[in-house]
Amino acid sequence: MEMLAAVWQFFQEQILGMQWLNRLIGQGLSSIGLDPASRWGGSLQFFLYDVIKIVILLCTLIFIISYIQSYFPPERSRRILGRFHGIWANILSALLGTVTPFCSCSSIPLFMGFTSAGLPLGVTFSFLISSPMVDLGSLVLLMSIFGAKVAVLYVLIGLVIAVIGGTVIEKLGMEQYVEDFVLHAPFQEGEEEQPSRRQRLLYARDQMLATFRKVFPFILLGVAIGAVIHNWLPEEWIELVLGSNNPFGVILATLVGVPMYADIFGTIPVAEALLFKGAQLGTILAFMMAVTTLSLPSLIMLRKAVKPKLLAVFIGVCIVGIVLVGYLFNAMQYLIL
Repeated sequence: MEMLAAVWQFFQEQILGMQWLNRLIGQGLSSIGLDPASRWGGSLQFFLYDVIKIVILLCTLIFIISYIQSYFPPERSRRILGRFHGIWANILSALLGTVTPFCSCSSIPLFMGFTSAGLPLGVTFSFLISSPMVDLGSLVLLMSIFGAKVAVLYVLIGLVIAVIGGTVIEKLGMEQYVEDFVLHAPFQEGEEEQPSRRQRLLYARDQMLATFRKVFPFILLGVAIGAVIHNWLPEEWIELVLGSNNPFGVILATLVGVPMYADIFGTIPVAEALLFKGAQLGTILAFMMAVTTLSLPSLIMLRKAVKPKLLAVFIGVCIVGIVLVGYLFNAMQYLIL
C-alpha cells in the first residue's frame, strides 16, 4: 500500500502537477538574476509554469477526448439517448456531456439539435448543464492542483446538479417555452459513416488545434489574474471576502462568476491562486461552476433558443445547485484537503 501511495503521489505531483517544471523555471529565472521569491520573480514563475503546464495538459487531454468523441457523433448520441427514459436518460445525458465541447457556447448548438430531434427537454438540459461544467479535462486539471478527492467530488457533484436540474425542468413541463424554430426544425436521420483510424486521428488533431486557438487567450488572462492574486493581493483581503469569516462568500463568488466568459482551463489558475491566499474551497468551486455554466455570452445564445421563462428557470436551478455545492464543499474542506 505504501508503494502504491508513493506511486500515486509521484503521478499527481510530477506527471499531472509537473513540479519538476516549476523548479526548472525557478532555476532558470535565478540564473538570469530574477529572484523567484520576489513579487515580480514569483509572478513570472507562476505565469510561465501555469501557462506551460495547462497548455501541455490541455492539448494532450483534448486530443484524447476528441478521439473518444469521434465514436459518438451527434446522430449516434441522439440514438443512444433515445433508448433510455426517465432518470436514466438524464444520467446518460449528463455523462455524455463529459466527452463533448469544453464551453457552454459550444454546447448550445448540440442542445438545440437534440431538442429538435425530439429528445425530452429535461434530458437535453442535463446535457447542457454538464457539458461545460464537468468533463474529463476538468477532472485531470483539478486533480493536478487540488488532488484526486476534490477532483472526483467536483465531477460527481457537477453530474448530480446536471441530473437534478434536467429532472426539475422536465417535471415543470416547459416544452412550450422552447422557441418554435427549435421545436419544428427539420431533422433528417442520415446514414452514419464509420471513420477510419486515420480520420479519427485527424479529427482529434483538428479539434485540439481549434480548441487551443479558442481558449488560449483565456488561459493567458486567467493565469495573469492568478499571478496577480498569488503575489500581489494581500492574503487578508482574500480571506475577508472569500474566507470562512464571510458567510455570503459562496453567493458572492457565484454572482461574480456569472457575467464572465471562460472555460475550465481559464478559471483553474485563478482558483489555484485564490486557494493559496486562503479562500474557501467551496467558494472557489462555486465561482468556477458559475463562470463555465452561466457565462453571459452563452445565456445570450441560449435566449435565442428558449423563451425568457425557461431561461430564468435554467439560471435559477443552476445558481441554487452551485450555491449548495459551494457550501457543501466549504463544510467538507478540512476532510478532503
